[in-house]
Amino acid sequence: MIPAKIDSNSIAPIRERDVESIIDWFDQHKQSFYLLGLSYLSNQQQMEELFYQTIIKVHKQLPRFKRDTSFETWVTSIFIHICRELSYDRSLLARVETEPRQDFFKALDCLKENEKDAVVLTYVKGMSKEEVAHLLQVSENKIKGILFSGIQSLRIEMGYGPTFNGCKEYHKDYINYLERTLDRPRKIDFEKHLYHCQDCQEDLASFQDVMLTMLNLPDRLEDFHVPVDFIENLEARLAEKEKHRQKRNKKRIRKGFVFAGIFVLLIGIDFFTGAFSNLYYNWTEKNQELRAFLQHDLGERLNLEDESDGVKIKIKGTIADEVQTLVFYEIEDTKKDSQYMMDNFDGVFVENQHEIMDGEGYQGFYPPDLESDMNKEEKNVYHGKISLQPINTDNGTIKLQISKLQKIISDSAEQNGGMGFQIMGDKIGKWTFEIPVTKKPSVEYALKGETQVEGIPVRFDKLTIAPTATVLHYDINMEQPNKQIDNLNFNHLQVNDKKVKVDLYARSFFDTQLDVNWISYQRHFSPLFGEKPKEVNVQLESAQLTFDDHHIIELDSSKDYPQTFEYAGSTISIDKVEAGQPAKVVISDHGIENRAYETLHFQIFGEDENAINSMEMYTEGVLMDKNGVVYDYNKNPVIYEEIEQPRHFITVLSVELQNDRTGEKVNPKRLEIYGYNAIKYLDDLVKISLK
Repeated sequence: MIPAKIDSNSIAPIRERDVESIIDWFDQHKQSFYLLGLSYLSNQQQMEELFYQTIIKVHKQLPRFKRDTSFETWVTSIFIHICRELSYDRSLLARVETEPRQDFFKALDCLKENEKDAVVLTYVKGMSKEEVAHLLQVSENKIKGILFSGIQSLRIEMGYGPTFNGCKEYHKDYINYLERTLDRPRKIDFEKHLYHCQDCQEDLASFQDVMLTMLNLPDRLEDFHVPVDFIENLEARLAEKEKHRQKRNKKRIRKGFVFAGIFVLLIGIDFFTGAFSNLYYNWTEKNQELRAFLQHDLGERLNLEDESDGVKIKIKGTIADEVQTLVFYEIEDTKKDSQYMMDNFDGVFVENQHEIMDGEGYQGFYPPDLESDMNKEEKNVYHGKISLQPINTDNGTIKLQISKLQKIISDSAEQNGGMGFQIMGDKIGKWTFEIPVTKKPSVEYALKGETQVEGIPVRFDKLTIAPTATVLHYDINMEQPNKQIDNLNFNHLQVNDKKVKVDLYARSFFDTQLDVNWISYQRHFSPLFGEKPKEVNVQLESAQLTFDDHHIIELDSSKDYPQTFEYAGSTISIDKVEAGQPAKVVISDHGIENRAYETLHFQIFGEDENAINSMEMYTEGVLMDKNGVVYDYNKNPVIYEEIEQPRHFITVLSVELQNDRTGEKVNPKRLEIYGYNAIKYLDDLVKISLK
C-alpha cells in the first residue's frame, strides 16, 4: 500500500509492484474519491473512466512526485483535473443522463469552476484550506474569498434567495468568525457592528445555515456507496490495457518528398520570391484550414500513422500557441464505409499532460463537419481537428493515446436538433502517437473602449492575436442593484478591414478582478493571419440578463384553482396546487407577446420549510422569432439556428415536490420568485481604440 506521504525509501518498491500498489491505495481511499467524483460527474461510466485515467496518470507521473506535499494531495490534484476534463459541458453533444442527479450535486453544478473546486475540496473531500490553496495554486486568503462567494451562490441554489444585504466590508470576516479564527480586535469590531445592523444579522444567519450544511456533508453523503464491483472492473480494464500495450504495433512514421528535382528547384525560387510555400501546400494539402496555417508558417506538417482493428489514424499537422494546441487528423476505416471522429473529452488522453501542458489552459471543442468537400469525397475517410491545452514550453513532444473513436453519420438537421449529424456508437482500439510541437508567439494589444448594455457598463481591455484564435478581453460591471449580464454574445470582430466571426463553441472564460465590482471575460474569434491592428470594432449580438424582482405568493391546496397574480408586467396563472407525496404545483403563462421574462427563478416552500428536499420540474415552451412568429418545439422539431433572433419562453411549469427524508406528504404553502431571465438582442457596433 502507498502511504499518505511517500518517503525516499518507498518509491522503489512501489515502482516494482507497478500499478497494483496504486490500485490498492485507491481501494483504501475509494469512498472519499468517489464522493469527490460524484460532485463533477453524473453516471457510472464516467466515474469508472475517471478512476481509470487517474490510476494511469498517477502511475506514469509517480517518478516525478515531489515530497513537498502529501501523496494524497498530489493524487487529488490529478483526480480533480481529470474531473474537470470529463465534466466539460458540450452543447452540441450533450448526453442524456442515465442516472438521476441529486439536488445537492445539482446545486454544486451551478457554481463557477473555482467556487466549485474550493467548496468540493474543502467540504466534500475534507481538505484544509492550506492544502486546497496549495492544490489550486492560490493564496489561503484567496481560497477564503472563493469559499465565501461559493457559499453565497449555494445559498441561492438551496432556496434562500438572493435578497440578503449584509455590509460588503464585513463579508471577508464571515468564515473566520464562524470558524472562530477571527483575531480578537476584529471580532469585537464585527460583533459591535452586528449588534446594530439587522441586514448583517440576517445575512450572517443564512450564511451560517448553508455553511453548517456544508460542514455536515460527510454525514449526509454516507449513503453514497461505491459499487461492489467497481475496483474489480478497473483491475480488469487495466489488465486488458497492459495486454494490448504488449501486442500493439509500433507506430509508423512516413516521410517523403514528391518530385525531388522539382522540390529543389522550387526551394531556390522560394529563396528569391517567397512563392514556393503557397504553391507547394496548394499541391499537397487538401485540408484548406490546415493549408492556411502552413502557408503562413504557423504550423508543422506531419505524417504520423497508427492502425488498430482496421482503422487507420494519421496525424496531419499541429499548431501550438499560448491559447491552445490544434491537432489535425485523418481517420480511415479500411474494412467498412464508416467515418469516425475523435472526441478530445472522451477517449483521447495525453500521457505526459502534466509535464508539457498548462493544466489550467483552454481546451476547445470543434463539432464534426460532414458537409465539407473533403469529407464528402470518401465514405470511409474523415478529416477533422481536436483542441488540446496549450503547451507550457517553447517546444516538446505530445504523447497522445487514443482509446475510443465515435462513429458519425450525416443526418437531417430536423431529426437531430439542428446538429446535422448523429453519433452511432464507439470504436474501441489503441492508437498512440508522439507528436512534435513548437509554440508560436502571440501578440497582445492594449485597448481602450467602453459601452453600456441595458445600462450596465462594459469595457474592453486587451486583444490577443494568436495563430489559432483572436481573443478579446473585456470586463462587465457588477454594481447594478437589480440586474446583471450573465453572458454577452458577439457577432464579429473587425480589425482594420478584416472581419472574423465569433467561435460559437468556445467557452467564455471569466475571473474576478481585484476590483470586485468587475468581472473579466475572454471571447474567442477566428484567427487573424499577420494582421497588425490599427482600428478595432466589435459587433454586439445579444445579452443574457438576470433581473432581481422579489415576489411572494401564498399557496393553499384547499382553495380552488386556477388563480392569477401580476408579475413583471404579465398575468401568471397558478393552475394547480395539490398536497401529497409528491405534491404538485402547475404554473402557466401563455401570453408571450411583449413578455419581459423568459424563465423564472423561484422556489416553493411547504409548512416545514426544511422538509422539501426534492423538486422536479417539467416544462413546456415555445420559440418566438424577431417578427413575432411562434414555434411550438414540443410538437414539431425546430432548428434553433435557423430562427432569426429566437427567444425561448417557458409557458407551463409543472413542479413535483417530495420529502425524501420522512416520506410524509408535502403541503405547498408559498411560491417565492427571486427574479427572472431574459435575452436582449443588440445591434451595437462598438469602436475601440488602441492604447
